[in-house]
Amino acid sequence: MKAKHNARLSVAPMMDWTDRHCRFFHRQLSRHAQLYTEMVTAPALVRGNALHLLRHDPQENPLVLQLGGSDPVELAQAARMGAEAGYQEINLNCGCPSDRVQSGCFGAVLMTQPNLVGEICAAMQAASPAEVSVKCRIGVDEQDPHEALPKFLEVLSQAGVGHVTIHARKAWLQGLSPKDNREIPPLDYPLVLAMKAEFPHLHISINGGITSLAQARGFLDQGLDGVMIGRAAYQRPADLLLGADAEIFGQSSTTTLQSAIDAMRPYIARELAHGTKLASITRHMLGLFAGKPGARHWRRVLSEQAHRPNAGLEVIDMALDAMAQAATAPAEAGSQL
Repeated sequence: MKAKHNARLSVAPMMDWTDRHCRFFHRQLSRHAQLYTEMVTAPALVRGNALHLLRHDPQENPLVLQLGGSDPVELAQAARMGAEAGYQEINLNCGCPSDRVQSGCFGAVLMTQPNLVGEICAAMQAASPAEVSVKCRIGVDEQDPHEALPKFLEVLSQAGVGHVTIHARKAWLQGLSPKDNREIPPLDYPLVLAMKAEFPHLHISINGGITSLAQARGFLDQGLDGVMIGRAAYQRPADLLLGADAEIFGQSSTTTLQSAIDAMRPYIARELAHGTKLASITRHMLGLFAGKPGARHWRRVLSEQAHRPNAGLEVIDMALDAMAQAATAPAEAGSQL
């Protein structure tokens, strides 16, 4: 199994969120955290030739391509395409509970077909030099996770998979929306920890409900190999990623909020020159100052101004100026009393 140092902390694949602009932005905050693409379906690549879905900047690495599908032949071909596009790790989605993946018989549905998943993973590995990993739930619907999850991991292990990320919630494919499936089923962290003890040779990352670096560090200290953070890393990127290199990876970092913004400027200018709309990039930056003075003004200016025709880098400066003015306003008001 390849070294999985960067998987000590990763940002979860999130549909409509972790696109290439988001990933480039997150990389400015942490040099070491592992990033994931949105889920890309194998049919879109193989039948639709949607190669634009594989587009990424080399600076995004370490980066994992997540694939969705259920046909071993098609997924093998998609894995080959991913490797040819430069991805060194390809992840099979066995955890998404949305209606779309259910109708396509993949995502969390695959938890009910472990032998098929083993066949898929073997086919992907045979077709591509990239490492193949899996993201799954602890179980679905009426499955007993204490029975279903060990069986699932055993099949993966026999298929040669070395890295598994486990979302510590069951998925209810009937009766709960995708949003509810992220929040309502209870978390079972002890079960994931038990799986690490039962399968010590597997690199096991935990996902679900993790909202701080301290919490992530706690799981690593308990013996898990990695921690994957989703919505918190997107909504509060500075809190989860800015200190990650030092806290999780033991690497010194001089990155600041200002230096991260400055690092985005050349990227934004380049993308604007290629026709990308500013809002397509800055929508991922709205939470950068979450919890800090002036954050509301930063969000407001970006939200209102980035959608304007021909909006450019001046909008970033307007947002920063609005924050600065908000920070000095109370002092000025006080001096006039």
